[in-house]
Amino acid sequence: MSQEKVDHYKQEKANRKKTMRKQKAMSIVRKAVLAVVALALVGWLGYSAYDMYNSGKERVVAEVNYDAVTDYLNNMSTETE
Repeated sequence: MSQEKVDHYKQEKANRKKTMRKQKAMSIVRKAVLAVVALALVGWLGYSAYDMYNSGKERVVAEVNYDAVTDYLNNMSTETE
């Protein structure tokens, strides 16, 4: 081997622990990002399925009778005149 190759190998060997630590950290970061994306996807799919399920249900409608309020307001307007 040439001296340049030997020097490069020695430098690589000296920095091997540092390089391995960086690779492990990047691997952990990649796994964490993929886990967050997968969790968001599952949550979104679950929410969409729940929304679709609820949209098919019949909604309860409440009717309000405003006759008493209307009569009261009419009485108020006739008394002031």
